[in-house]
Amino acid sequence: MTLMVVQTAEVREALERWFGFHTFRPSQEAIVRDVLDGRDVFALLPTGGGKSLCYQLPAVLTPGLTVVISPLIALMKDQVDALDTAGVPATALNSSLAWPELRRRLDGLERGDYKLLYVAPERLTLPGFSDDLERWNVARFVVDEAHCISEWGHDFRPEYRRIAPLRERFPTVPFCAFTATATARVRDDVVAQLGLRRPAVHVASFDRANLGYRVVHAPRTADALVKWIAARPDDEAGIVYAGSRANSDKLADVLNAAGIPALAYHAGLDSATRARRQEAFIRDDVRVMCATIAFGMGIDKSNVRFVVHWDVPRSLEGYYQETGRAGRDGLPAECAWFFAYGDIARVERFVEEKPEGERAAAREQLERVKRYAYSNECRRRELLAYFGETYPHEHCGNCDNCVQPRASFDATLDAQKLLSCVYRVREAHGYGVGIAHVIDVLVGAKTEKIDRWFHDRLSTYGIGKDRDRRTWRHLADELLRLGLLEQDAARHNVVSLTDAGKRALAQRTPITVREAVAQAPARRGRTVAAAAGGDEAYDRELFAVLRALRREIAAERDVPPYVVFSDAVLRAMAREVPRTPAQLRSISGVGEKKLADFGTRFLEAIAVLRQAQDDTVH
Repeated sequence: MTLMVVQTAEVREALERWFGFHTFRPSQEAIVRDVLDGRDVFALLPTGGGKSLCYQLPAVLTPGLTVVISPLIALMKDQVDALDTAGVPATALNSSLAWPELRRRLDGLERGDYKLLYVAPERLTLPGFSDDLERWNVARFVVDEAHCISEWGHDFRPEYRRIAPLRERFPTVPFCAFTATATARVRDDVVAQLGLRRPAVHVASFDRANLGYRVVHAPRTADALVKWIAARPDDEAGIVYAGSRANSDKLADVLNAAGIPALAYHAGLDSATRARRQEAFIRDDVRVMCATIAFGMGIDKSNVRFVVHWDVPRSLEGYYQETGRAGRDGLPAECAWFFAYGDIARVERFVEEKPEGERAAAREQLERVKRYAYSNECRRRELLAYFGETYPHEHCGNCDNCVQPRASFDATLDAQKLLSCVYRVREAHGYGVGIAHVIDVLVGAKTEKIDRWFHDRLSTYGIGKDRDRRTWRHLADELLRLGLLEQDAARHNVVSLTDAGKRALAQRTPITVREAVAQAPARRGRTVAAAAGGDEAYDRELFAVLRALRREIAAERDVPPYVVFSDAVLRAMAREVPRTPAQLRSISGVGEKKLADFGTRFLEAIAVLRQAQDDTVH
């Protein structure tokens, strides 16, 4: 392969011309240089770190075709739409294309009209496709979402193993692998599976400083979720991840009933319905997507402002990947996990039902998730440590444990009451009950079950009526966390004392627990916004006008709104209020093609609103 020397000034000029950026993000320039040098590359950049640009920029700077292997049609379409809007000739070949359109694109590839081609891994094995690639002058192969090739990855896809034979057919063509998440083990496996030769390895920081992390330990109710989302501006879109199809449907129904436009997305829906719902979310036609983990990898939506986990994440790596779908544009976003201890017990039961060979790894993953949920330490430090990275600060100022650190206190007396009540109820009842019934006994409630089972005759009946139910629920959760109580998910979460709990009760062991936390605040505090790099000093009325114009243009072009301009670009316009094409061009993210296509309309909208605002003032 003949290499073309590209000067640094030419690279910077192309970055600004095609993509509208004045500077590179961390690690981008070094990766671009290695790609331009014709090296095999493995690059790990967090979601929102700009990994696509690392191969798109070299594609416009060098002769030949860059072939990008991507897992999902929706992801390919987003990428091609964005490149087309920026003026970069790109196309995709996939199973959704009707024959006339497929023929048109193939003819364009034969003529050398395109700089980038997106394909799914399955297409690589179609008869004659490798012959086509040889005619099309392939400059490099790019494997996007490269962690999918590894069985150790959180989203292994067997079809990715079809990529490796390309190395034999095209021995002189460089291979570049890109991913947003991978442990050291997965990285090594990707390099081996793809046969990368002395690759330039780039591992950027996993830190997403604009994301705020919070584990909500307050009682998990649908009403709490409604209040949490309703407290956010109506123009903020988000994803709620649920662990089951039923929960996805239920939460979408609850949100819609509360006036929050939401849709459910899961594998129980037919493919056409899933596609329509995903399109509605991408195009800002619906505010919230309540989804199982089937939803996400194909989402390139840059303006997701919050991600909620309603159920226990599969793994800490999966959690990181899913929360990473928030704030791709670099603006502040929130990640909240509505935690329920009963879910842990259910997951533990599922783990024990797995085949013996899978059980150990599943237990280890669950233990890491539990440790994260229970931790009093900085959430960011915990996440980065999982990927082998040391966070350089003790506190990030952008997670619940840093913003609202919880004090510990001596709860020995109340803990003795609760442990004793669990023991007495179980002794009287024979097989145990759930924690809600134990609390009813503690507070001296009058219920049908207490009457039927004569639990008002227990010595522990009413001994906790000086505390409210929420206080006892929090204490029960803390005793579960400390391993003094356990729940049996196979028997409706009946609660019982562990051996450690029995010893603590018999020996009156001192027990220290953490304070309860309040519900998530309506908006992040000033400290958190500053830590996330947020800049709220912009004209919100103007932002709303520009957002409406963006949506109008997107509908005309049949593309998602963020393909026209990201929220970050619109906020910059609303902050700097450009009045001339040169001023608009100076905003990061406004390239030559977008200035030519959209500049006049955006400048007119800005001028009209500013005139109206001036008239109102005078």
